[in-house]
Amino acid sequence: MNSCILMAEIVQAPELRYTSDTQTPIAEMFVEFPGLRAEDPPSRLKVVGWGNLAQEIQERFHQGDRVVIEGSLRMNTVERPEGFKEKRAELTAQRIHSLGADTALEASTAVAAPASTNNPATKPSAAATPATKTAPSAPASATPTAKAKAGKFQAAPETTASEPDFDEIPF
Repeated sequence: MNSCILMAEIVQAPELRYTSDTQTPIAEMFVEFPGLRAEDPPSRLKVVGWGNLAQEIQERFHQGDRVVIEGSLRMNTVERPEGFKEKRAELTAQRIHSLGADTALEASTAVAAPASTNNPATKPSAAATPATKTAPSAPASATPTAKAKAGKFQAAPETTASEPDFDEIPF
């Protein structure tokens, strides 16, 4: 299976052209992404979109935009004027997503949202929080803190048959 997902910056504005026989739209643009190591130069790659995606690329994306491109990668052989053949990579886009400020805002909001939901599975239950009843003069947290400093783990509280077990792992 040939599948590629690439995060890159558009360095050449998309150009729209049409095939001569069926007038199918084709958008071509160049993107750049950083090398694997800090000392490696950035790499450039030609991205091609066909049909409705080509028109969407032409309308929505511009030079300097950061995008995530999903597609398939292939190698093309090009005859150079110097007399030798050169292989060039080309990414045929199937989907393209913008990495604008709105997208980053939605991602940070989505991460924070689950903490404020009223999901009973995420709240600590009576079974999950140990009820340590000691002498009235001793604080409840004194024993666990001393054990944590000693480097020992606390035993899990025992559950009774009347308390539901939400844990899917049987041990």
